[in-house]
Amino acid sequence: MTAVQSSRIKAGEILSRKHPVDADVVIGVPDSGLDAALGYSMQSGIPYGIGLIKNKYIGRTFIAPDERTDKVRLKLAAVEEAVKGKRIVLIDDSIVRGTTSNRIVRMLRDAGAREIHMRISSPPFLHPCFYGTDIDSSEHLIARNHTPEEIAEMTGADSLGFLPVEDLCELTGKKNYCAACFDGNYPTPVPEDTRKEKFERRLSEC
Repeated sequence: MTAVQSSRIKAGEILSRKHPVDADVVIGVPDSGLDAALGYSMQSGIPYGIGLIKNKYIGRTFIAPDERTDKVRLKLAAVEEAVKGKRIVLIDDSIVRGTTSNRIVRMLRDAGAREIHMRISSPPFLHPCFYGTDIDSSEHLIARNHTPEEIAEMTGADSLGFLPVEDLCELTGKKNYCAACFDGNYPTPVPEDTRKEKFERRLSEC
């Protein structure tokens, strides 16, 4: 088992302790939500299941903002036999804009899921990243502008729980790490213009 897998399983265990719920099955969003879903299942005793399958020939949806909603339907399919009539704990690694989460919840509802309790194995993204991770501008981050209860309603989930930011050290095994996209404590000065598209333009256009 890799260190990344171990950390993701630990995140799922923490989510189970901090955001418990009565449910019939725990499923993960492929691929990054699967290990955390396993951890949630192990900690909670709720059976682990495969409720979503992935078309591996479709690229990552969060890096195609203009086509994201259509790609989700092509990228994932619900396993009706695993979710129909069930109370589901749905584990994903993050929520950025909320668009993908909304489509996945709708897909599971269409497959007959009775309840969908979304659990996110990272803290809420509240700030952009300037160090190489593709985190959107502040105005587009759904968790910066809405409470977990509001996000649950917006995405169609019955409940929503994030990994507490103070528990990140349990995953890293150390206290010296960057969590600026979660807590806003940047280790270096940040640009005055923090719009994401500014950093995607050619240097000659800046």
